[in-house]
Amino acid sequence: MSAAVPLPRVLTVTLNPAVDHTIEVANLVPGDVNRALKMQVDVGGKGINVASCLADFGVSCGVSGLLGSENAALFRNLFERKRIVDHCFYAEGLTRINTKLVDIERGETTDINMPGPDHTPERAEALIERLQMRLETLCDQVDWVVFAGSLPPGLPADTYARLIGTVRAKGRRAALDTSGAPLAAALGAGPALAKPNRAELSEYLGRPLPDHVAIVAAARELFAADPAPELVAISMGEDGALLLDRQHALLAEPLQIEVRSTVGAGDAMVAGLVAAQLEGLGLAATARLATAFSAAKLRLAGPHLPAPEEVRRLAEKVRVRAVD
Repeated sequence: MSAAVPLPRVLTVTLNPAVDHTIEVANLVPGDVNRALKMQVDVGGKGINVASCLADFGVSCGVSGLLGSENAALFRNLFERKRIVDHCFYAEGLTRINTKLVDIERGETTDINMPGPDHTPERAEALIERLQMRLETLCDQVDWVVFAGSLPPGLPADTYARLIGTVRAKGRRAALDTSGAPLAAALGAGPALAKPNRAELSEYLGRPLPDHVAIVAAARELFAADPAPELVAISMGEDGALLLDRQHALLAEPLQIEVRSTVGAGDAMVAGLVAAQLEGLGLAATARLATAFSAAKLRLAGPHLPAPEEVRRLAEKVRVRAVD
C-alpha cells in the first residue's frame, strides 16, 4: 500500500470470503440451455462488500480475514483500486467461488454459494487467536470493526462473540451482520450495531414475524441484552427497513428504482449504517442514508456504489416514518 493511503476508520472482518461470478440472463429457464448476456467477476464476502461500498463513499477502510492464495490477485486488485488497506491472512488453495444468476427480465437473482474451506479444531483456534492479536493492534487505529457473513465449516459458533469481546476490550465499537448460531452467540457479546434481516431475526427468536408490529417487538428484545446494542436495523427487502434505538423505531420506505442486481444490497445497507455513525447522524438521517446506500447498489452489479453525491441525493428522497 502507498504511504498516501490514510489510516482506516473502519475495519471489516470476513471469515468466509468469496469470488462472485455474476451471470446476467433474460427469463431464466431452469433445466434448459440459457444464453448468458453478460458475465462479471467480483470479489466478495459480506465484510469485503461493506468495505468496498464504504470506500466508494470516501470512507477509509481496512479488511481482514482469510483468503486463498491461488486467486488472491482478484482481491488485491480491488483493495489497491479502492485504496482499502489489506490486513488479511493468506492460506494455500482457492477462496470459494459463488455464482449469481441475475434474470434482468424478472428482476430476480439466484445465488449458488459454496460453503468455504473446512477447518480442523486446531486450525480454527489458531486462526481465531491470530485474528484477536491483529484486532488488538488495529483497534488502536479504527473507530468501527464490522463482522459480517457466514462462518466457514469448522469455525465455532462463538467466533464472532470472541472477536467482538476483543474489540470491546479495546474501547471500540463493533457492527454485526450474520445469521443462525453465530448471530445468537454474538448478540450477547455486545455489538453496538446489529443488522439481521427479517428471516434471520425470526429464526433467532423461533417465531414468525408477520408484520411491522411483530418485527418491532422482536427487535426490542435485542435491547434486553447486557450489554445492549445502540442501534438495531432489520432489513426487509421490498418492504424497506426498520431502524431502532432504545427510544424510537422508524420505518424507511424503499426507493422505487430500476434493479440491476440485488447481490450485496444488505451489505451496502450495513456500510450506510456505519457511515452514518461516523458522521454522527440521528436515527432518521441514518435510516435515509442506509436506505440510499442499498438503493444505489441495486443499480449496479457487484459491491459498488455510484459517486457519493448521487448517494446523498437518493437519501434526500427516502421517506421515513415512526412505527412506535
